[in-house]
Amino acid sequence: PERTTMSYRTAPHSSYKKMFGGERVAGRTSYSTRQFSSPMRSSRVSYGVSSGPNIYAAKTQRLRSSSAMPRLASENLDFSLSDAINSEFMTNRTNEKAQMQSLNDRFASYIEKVRFLEQQNKILLAELEQLRGKGTSRVGDLYEDEMRELRRQVDQLTNEKARVEVHRDNLADDIDRLRQKLQEEISQREDAESNMQSFRQDVDNAALARLDLERKVESLQDEINFLKKLHDEEMLELQNQMQQQQHVQVDMEMAKPDLTAALRDVRLQYENLASKNIHESEEWYKSKFADLTEAAARNNDALRVAKQEANDYRRQVQALTCEVDALKGTNESMERQIRELEENFSLETGSYQDTIGHLEEDIHNMKDEMARHLREYQDLLNVKMALDIEIATYRKLLEGEESRITTPLPSFSSLNLRETMIDSKPHFESTTTKKVLIKTIETRDGQVINESTQNHDDME
Repeated sequence: PERTTMSYRTAPHSSYKKMFGGERVAGRTSYSTRQFSSPMRSSRVSYGVSSGPNIYAAKTQRLRSSSAMPRLASENLDFSLSDAINSEFMTNRTNEKAQMQSLNDRFASYIEKVRFLEQQNKILLAELEQLRGKGTSRVGDLYEDEMRELRRQVDQLTNEKARVEVHRDNLADDIDRLRQKLQEEISQREDAESNMQSFRQDVDNAALARLDLERKVESLQDEINFLKKLHDEEMLELQNQMQQQQHVQVDMEMAKPDLTAALRDVRLQYENLASKNIHESEEWYKSKFADLTEAAARNNDALRVAKQEANDYRRQVQALTCEVDALKGTNESMERQIRELEENFSLETGSYQDTIGHLEEDIHNMKDEMARHLREYQDLLNVKMALDIEIATYRKLLEGEESRITTPLPSFSSLNLRETMIDSKPHFESTTTKKVLIKTIETRDGQVINESTQNHDDME
């Protein structure tokens, strides 16, 4: 005799418990078949529900009859056995209907949740596409327009700054040239002042010489006056002597010296010498004074021209200084505007970068959320597949029960009658050898994870 047992077990390791909080139905189905060579056997088939959660099992037990029974007892036993089987079947059927109703309700709620998650996923995908299509492009266009405008302003300010710097360099060159010319004029003025100082010293020396000559002229004039006075006195004295000595005869008149003529000659010589000296002094003084006056006038003209040029240069330097100060102020204001524009550009660039970063972070979060929803959806699909497998298993069990229900009950009584008649025969076998083959298959999420086979030899 040989008995073959096949058991299928589904491991309770799925995402159903994670999603709904309950424990997924695990089924363990055992199918046993015994073949006996001895005709002294009676059989009883029973279907029941084990004490474990939602576990259906079908067991076939073979009962061994050790002694012969009368015919009436066998018929009573068959009816009682049929009643027990029917009551047990109805109980099992009621439990199975209740469990199937519970499973159907849970499956309906699962389907509703799957539909809700699919709808949420579609909404999120639409929002993501909308953000990708509108938000990013609009912000990017605004950012590009602002960047172009700022670049244009920076280029314009850069060109204006370059032009102002060139003009400033030209003005600086003009100022350097004017400063150099001013230094030359200042040096010429200093030379003219030094020449004028030397000419002034010459004028002073000429004035001193003139004063000295004037004093000499005065002294000579005084001397001439003195000599003239002395001559007049001598002439008067001589005239007095001549009047007193008129009666004195002089025999040798030609031999006497002529004092009047000598004095007249001396006076004429002194007068000529004095007039000559005075004339020479006046001529020298006049020429020297004319030279000094001419030099002073020339130096005054040069000094006046130098002063005028210096004033003109000073006015030009002041005007150029004012213009340079104005250009420096303009340059500083432009540089300040450039710095402000650069700061505003940096701030706006930072704000745009922050906005882009937030948008990228939102997109990344949406992608993560979408991936999470996809994982949940995949888990739900796995749970659905597992539930489909379990429902198919339950369907097979129900079909087996329905086929068993459709089997007519008199077959049991006839079978028991035949077995009773056979059991009334002499029993010659005392022991029976049976071989049991147990094959166990474990599945997880619809996938086979373990398969084992065991052989047992029993003696009865």
